[in-house]
Amino acid sequence: MSSAQSAAVDQHDDTHDHLQPVGSQRRWWVLVLAQITVLTFGVATTATNVVLPHIRGTLSITQDQAAWIVTVFLVAAAVATPLTGWLAGRLGWRRFMVISLVGFTLSSIACGLSGTIEVLLLSRAAHGMFSAPLMPLGQGMILATFPRRMHSMVLMLWGVGAVMGPVFGPILGGLIAESLNWRWAFFAMAPVSALAAVLAIFALGDQERGTSGPIGMIGFVALAVCMSCAQLVLDRGHRLDWFESFEIVAETFLVIVGLSIFLAHTLWSRTPFVNPRLFANRNFSIGFVMMLAIGALSFTTIVLFPTMLQDLRGYPDSLVGYLIAGRGLGNLFSFAVAVQMTRYNARLALTIGFLLQAWASWEMTLLDINMTNFDVFWTNMVQGFGFGIAYLPMTVLAFATLPTNLVVQGSAMFILVRNFGSSLFISMSILVLVRSTAENYAGLSAAISPMNETLRSPEVVGGWTLDTTEGLAALSMEIERQASMGGYLNAFALMAYAAAFAVPLAWFMRDDKKHA
Repeated sequence: MSSAQSAAVDQHDDTHDHLQPVGSQRRWWVLVLAQITVLTFGVATTATNVVLPHIRGTLSITQDQAAWIVTVFLVAAAVATPLTGWLAGRLGWRRFMVISLVGFTLSSIACGLSGTIEVLLLSRAAHGMFSAPLMPLGQGMILATFPRRMHSMVLMLWGVGAVMGPVFGPILGGLIAESLNWRWAFFAMAPVSALAAVLAIFALGDQERGTSGPIGMIGFVALAVCMSCAQLVLDRGHRLDWFESFEIVAETFLVIVGLSIFLAHTLWSRTPFVNPRLFANRNFSIGFVMMLAIGALSFTTIVLFPTMLQDLRGYPDSLVGYLIAGRGLGNLFSFAVAVQMTRYNARLALTIGFLLQAWASWEMTLLDINMTNFDVFWTNMVQGFGFGIAYLPMTVLAFATLPTNLVVQGSAMFILVRNFGSSLFISMSILVLVRSTAENYAGLSAAISPMNETLRSPEVVGGWTLDTTEGLAALSMEIERQASMGGYLNAFALMAYAAAFAVPLAWFMRDDKKHA
């Protein structure tokens, strides 16, 4: 990018420096609003996962199709997230937040009223688009409203809302599924988001309104095409036999073209969609890569464990909700030490957080079909604890040296890569699960033969016999259970690798205490 173009971009960004001041009392209401909105986003993501088996039964869909209910939400949120900074500058904080919350309320109701998978996916896409600004705008507002010396504290308080969603979401979803039906998991979100919209009217002003310049629409469209097609490749590739399908080849081509156009537009356009100054900041760039790993570890367990426990062990929905809530509980416990660890040594805290997540994920790979409730609870709790330990120092380090006028857009890019990383990793995990299950089933079935002496011992095989139809059916069901369990364990191994990959990156970030 030429010096003239850089100067134009710098001049454009400087318009964001003139935020309207927020009173000391009013800024705490901004924090409360940000907590409620991030709580709403967390519940919208996690409550749905517990009721996926019920949706599968009602709509007669497969497991990988049911996973689309989660991934479509995350992809739509990822695509819409980059617009947060521009829309905040165009509409102002108040109007933008109210529009987002009203849209979220209406799309929640539409999801609950859906009668087909197509309508549900369309409603979930709208759900994701309207929820996209809730996290980055909330985080950006509190970072821009509070002085930098208070960022660690207010991020921790904001994080309480972020982790209560994963705590309450699974419990709420499980209880609703048992007492009512899966539709009420969506209906229950509407009153909360509607009340948040009322609070936004009184708590927010028109900060940043009118500060947006021209939007780089070419860059936005290219990025949206790239992310959407990448998601389609991973979701549909297995069923379409990958590059034997024209559709997969075409979508892969669009991924490459979209990414190329986006990068070129970012580097050389006079009005780039994403400000290249963001990635000129060392800490932010490394944090951006690490957020991919955070995204991979955010929602994958919440998608995998409910189906594993319900399909393979027959757990009731409420019990599944309580066990999965252990992750959010561990995340909540992490706030007792996260701030102190971040102030002592942010990079060390970041390393410990990812190591804990890697350890917990690896312990999940050691589970078997006879796992106990405690096994599920403690592994999820340790992973949530590690997630909370890692997230705060990573955010503090990434934004420590970022100019104030880039904070909202930087926050939007962070949430984008987190949501996109989550949706891609969920698709990869489901792919590993499906392929591993099929391969395991073939391998185990090959051992079933009248020539196998073990199958002739009644004290060993019990009701699994080759002589009766009932015995063959019972044997087939057990083979399928064991094959599926192996698939889940392979998916958990991917999570361990993602966490381990992020560990060395922590030490490439600069400690803001040493590099002020």
